Amino acid sequence: MTHCPVLHTSALTSLPLLARGKVRDNYAVGQDRILMVASDRLSAFDVIMGEPIPGKGALLTRMALFWFDQLGHLCPNHLTGADPESVVSAREAPQIRGRSMLVQRLAPIPIEAVVRGYLAGSGWKEYQATQSVCGLPLPAGLGNAARLPEPIYTPATKAMAGEHDENISFARTVALIGLDLATRIRDLSLAIYQTAAAIALAKGLIIADSKFEFGLAPDGRLVLMDEVLTPDSSRYWPVEGYAAALAAGRNPPSYDKQFVRDWLEQAQVGGRPWDKTPPAPRLPQAVIESTAAKYREALERLTSR
Repeated sequence: MTHCPVLHTSALTSLPLLARGKVRDNYAVGQDRILMVASDRLSAFDVIMGEPIPGKGALLTRMALFWFDQLGHLCPNHLTGADPESVVSAREAPQIRGRSMLVQRLAPIPIEAVVRGYLAGSGWKEYQATQSVCGLPLPAGLGNAARLPEPIYTPATKAMAGEHDENISFARTVALIGLDLATRIRDLSLAIYQTAAAIALAKGLIIADSKFEFGLAPDGRLVLMDEVLTPDSSRYWPVEGYAAALAAGRNPPSYDKQFVRDWLEQAQVGGRPWDKTPPAPRLPQAVIESTAAKYREALERLTSR
């Protein structure tokens, strides 16, 4: 794997900056393409940490490219196939090497297409209160981390940076984008999740849930965009340890930011628990290294022969 220098925030001057997200910096390439640069930033509880996670941007990029390749038969994606380094100056190429995608510029659809195959996170909290998730009734007696009878589609609205996504009903997505598009996105998201979950399971990984983003190409085609099935947008669990966690009602071990979240939950700022607003507490080196190792292990397992 190419070694990438650690990058918290990119600073390209050869292209106009379009937006900085929690992790990605997007630059305009003419009118019809975007250079997406995956930084090593990490956000938790919708707050960006001050310390980068070394190698994270390159790992996320490799994982997204792996999945775009695996899912091409289900849906077109936004990759152009062109070399990202071809659109920046030679001096700037090291900043983006191994962590960038040169993609089509699409009209984004303002829906987070979330699919859940297991009961976890906010879904588990809601189920305990209502025996449903996002208004979809579920059987009684399910435990934390239980596999659902079948995957469910629970869309959300896309929030601005610093805000929380809001779960919405399928009917609300119809009101926002129309019945045809809402139905196509739902059906495609379920198909993508089920295909990916089977591929991951064969490698010893459970994809508990994931969110997908779509855009419309100028010719009206529905296109899968942004990142896809990375540990930033999906909950990955190793199969080892899952059964024991399920039996005990605990969260299974996971390949994501759980080390960071767990540490932040008990972190103190000025003698008080951190209130989950910026600035975030400084992450200890051990937490940074453990998180980087988890991202590496997820990619290695997934791409192993």
